[in-house]
Amino acid sequence: MSNSRAQDEAAIEAVLAQSYRAWAAGDADGMVADYTPDATAIMPGSLRDSRDVIRSSMAAAFAGPLEGSSTYNKTLSIRFLGRDGAIVVSESAILFAGETEVPDDLRKVNATWVLEKRDDRWLIAAYHNSPVPAVAG
Repeated sequence: MSNSRAQDEAAIEAVLAQSYRAWAAGDADGMVADYTPDATAIMPGSLRDSRDVIRSSMAAAFAGPLEGSSTYNKTLSIRFLGRDGAIVVSESAILFAGETEVPDDLRKVNATWVLEKRDDRWLIAAYHNSPVPAVAG
């Protein structure tokens, strides 16, 4: 990997880490600070089709069912699409108030983040998650 890609990977990880910190602080504005204006977020049963919509829905969630929550996140891969695009695949879960670890794998999701480099800055352009499939016992 070239030095440039190592720097890009570090910058992408920093963008995601900042978003996770803002979530833990219940800060919807901070959580979407590095989203493009036309960002999308798709989760089971919902489509949020702009940074403003994502921010509004997260503000409501932080004032309600996600109050005091944080997230568990593990980057599984970063793949670059040309010079200005990247796809991050992660494993994530919501930690509700008082939890320090995910109580079971049933709450974990696989997530895809699409990032775009605009004006020499990495921004989140799209997010999608899907439950991790249960492993047959």
